[in-house]
Amino acid sequence: MGRFSNILSNVTPSETPVSAPLKTVAQSSPQDLISAVKTVEPIKESTAPSKASSKEDEWLDIKIKMHSRLIDEIDLAALDGMETPVLREKVHAVVKEMVHEDKLKLNSSEIDDLASGIFDEMTGLGPLEPILQDETISDILINTHEQVYIERRGELELSKVRFADEAHLLRIINRIVSTVGRRVDESQPLCDARLLDGSRVNVAIAPVAVDGPLVSIRKFSKSPLTLDKLVEFNAIPDVVAQFLWAACKARVTILISGGTGSGKTTLLNALSQSISHKERLITIEDAAELQLQQPHVARMETRPPNIEGKGEIRQRGLVKNALRMRPDRVILGEVRGEEAFDMLQAMNTGHEGSMATLHANTPRDAITRLEQMVAMGDMKITPEAVAGQIASAVGIIVQAVRLSDGQRKITSISEITGMEGAIIQMQEIFNYTRTGTGPKHEVIGEFRSTGIRPRCLEEIKTRDIPLPEGLFEPKVLPAGKITEKTIKERVG
Repeated sequence: MGRFSNILSNVTPSETPVSAPLKTVAQSSPQDLISAVKTVEPIKESTAPSKASSKEDEWLDIKIKMHSRLIDEIDLAALDGMETPVLREKVHAVVKEMVHEDKLKLNSSEIDDLASGIFDEMTGLGPLEPILQDETISDILINTHEQVYIERRGELELSKVRFADEAHLLRIINRIVSTVGRRVDESQPLCDARLLDGSRVNVAIAPVAVDGPLVSIRKFSKSPLTLDKLVEFNAIPDVVAQFLWAACKARVTILISGGTGSGKTTLLNALSQSISHKERLITIEDAAELQLQQPHVARMETRPPNIEGKGEIRQRGLVKNALRMRPDRVILGEVRGEEAFDMLQAMNTGHEGSMATLHANTPRDAITRLEQMVAMGDMKITPEAVAGQIASAVGIIVQAVRLSDGQRKITSISEITGMEGAIIQMQEIFNYTRTGTGPKHEVIGEFRSTGIRPRCLEEIKTRDIPLPEGLFEPKVLPAGKITEKTIKERVG
């Protein structure tokens, strides 16, 4: 067994070649000068970040090699079944002993960091563990093993996290996808998966990823956000949140529209808190990520084809099967294909109050996309009949937007009122209007009530669900909480 110190001692700094002194211009001929320019090596810029990068590379190298040696020396069978705190202490003790054996110049804090890093390599996701534990980070974007970006408070920044090489990153990727029974390789280079906490993961590797593996992780809060929290973040006014709560409780079918990262899933999770505990919910997703705040939830997710191209289970099949499972509401994580028709059928056949999300820029675009997705199913049904299905099934469309400064807002709440000829009629109840830009380039705007009373208000009143007086009068709506009571305590 070779010593770790011997491995490190073999690495010697490269010597910088010194060019021969050049003649002065007065002593040189034009040919001499041309020859000199061709032979002199370009001067490399010496910057502080390069030194820091070199130090990080050395630290990463130590951690990876120590991890490999640890795997060789300890009895993994003996560690199997140990509680996490006990296992962490065991790894820390072994790492500390190795550091002293190899006479590495590390202080106690650095030894603790090294032991934690090696423990993460053994039991977790290696370099990703620290940023996965950081509650302020919402997205992790890995662009090959050399570059990891994070999103914090709506803005992207380059992190210090790096992987040793491409093989190291691929090991972490395989560890992620294998936990949910999926695979990623050259024959299937794209994969959707999830972490144990429900965070969504998308992976792309060669040959589709040109420069190296690409990984996108959408983190979810360990404590699901409620409508009250969204009000505190000024994503939605208090009175509008009360209306959405009441509409969901009254079993109005709600469609949440928005772009990537606009907060559609977060809003869907928050609205689920208003659903009665007596109702049975069935969720259908590509990768299970919903965190519904109800006790009676049956979760299903799609399955990709196997290596032979067989065994695929699509959302459409799951929607059809869900209707045989006695659901009170069917909730689709995202509608993106021909399953839209079966979803509309479910909403029109006794499953009012169902919810779904889809990608669209405006409520009107959301309707157009629904029509297009129904057409993807190659159904022999006229456009007028499809429009009639949508007008009958969908009650409210909520538009979520991620603004240029990273803020997430509910910018429009519109109600579908029916058909006029072949056109679906809509009316906007609340909206958010941008009014300016702040000194730090932040978006300034205001929420407004349009003055239109929704048709679903009668259903809400029939169920004796209270709403604030004058809610639908045309006016600017106050931002933030208006009382210490929660929305559940006020609306029920």
